[in-house]
Amino acid sequence: MHTRRIDLARPILILFVLNAVDALLTIFWVETGIAGEANHLMDALLGAGVLPFLMLKVGWGLLTCVLLLYGSNFRVARYGVWVGLVAYSFAMGAHLFTGLAAYGLFL
Repeated sequence: MHTRRIDLARPILILFVLNAVDALLTIFWVETGIAGEANHLMDALLGAGVLPFLMLKVGWGLLTCVLLLYGSNFRVARYGVWVGLVAYSFAMGAHLFTGLAAYGLFL
């Protein structure tokens, strides 16, 4: 079965950046008391400290991106990138609304 290679470098880079921004915004919201972490595993890591949380979150994202880039000639990797981008788009929307609510724009 012949598969064609699609250049996923840019979408994978965007996915990694969104992962890192999500981690930083999560730390900011939790540390300032504006919001809590909904993921219980990540909440436990954040309870252990910012550094363990950041290392695991960004490290896991980096590993995922490397694997997606390595397997970018497979259809499942291409779908995975787009599913990840959609998921992180929703996460960024949640961060946006959290910020707007924190500044009193939603009553």
